[in-house]
Amino acid sequence: MQAEFLLVSTSCPSLDVAKMIAKQLVQDKLVACVHIGQAIESVYIWQDELCQEQEFPLQMKCLASRYEAIQQQIIKLHPYDVPELIAIPLTQGLPAYFDWIKDSTA
Repeated sequence: MQAEFLLVSTSCPSLDVAKMIAKQLVQDKLVACVHIGQAIESVYIWQDELCQEQEFPLQMKCLASRYEAIQQQIIKLHPYDVPELIAIPLTQGLPAYFDWIKDSTA
């Protein structure tokens, strides 16, 4: 059984980029809500180099049926060549909150 709701996660190189992506996704009704977290420090390998950068995490609540459109919009808006984009199925939660997600993305 496929979950109807997702928690989608990405990270951005600046607060300005995070806000821009969040606002666009909400305005497009692709996501109901975006939480923009405080700056975090990310350590990773990119093109055979060890990198350490400050990033801003985003958590988005949405309908699973909107995932492909969200993915396309993030690819379009995000400055990274390969942005983090992962989704976690939400199988339990307050029914009224799930109704709000549906209503906000209709």
